[in-house]
Amino acid sequence: MAASMSRLTVYFENPFWVGLYERQESGSYEVSRIVFGAEPKDYEVYEFLLSNFGRLRFSPSIEAAELEERCMNPKRMQRMIQKQTRQDSTIGTKAQQALKLQQEQGKQARKTRSREQREAEKERQFALREEQRKEKHRGR
Repeated sequence: MAASMSRLTVYFENPFWVGLYERQESGSYEVSRIVFGAEPKDYEVYEFLLSNFGRLRFSPSIEAAELEERCMNPKRMQRMIQKQTRQDSTIGTKAQQALKLQQEQGKQARKTRSREQREAEKERQFALREEQRKEKHRGR
């Protein structure tokens, strides 16, 4: 059975509170960025995840090392969790790469969309000019 890992980190990125939801399973790593606005309470974060998990936009998958499933001493696990919560480093490099990839894909989609809109507007203007020319030619 493949191991999976998910983690939500909430941090302050001036001027908003941001959540970074990371998930890793079967060799793929994905990340989603959530902007909360004001500082969220624990129950608000939990409620948000329950109601909006299906609408989260995850970054494209990045190759990740397989997680190994192993039993861990509860005290060691507690120490690890405390160490992770004390760390000031908020976003890992893997998460930054995934968010950057998602941003680049969005930028490409916007470029193609705006190019198509520009071309459609040019065609519309051309058709309008042609119509006006024909009307003039008919003497109207």
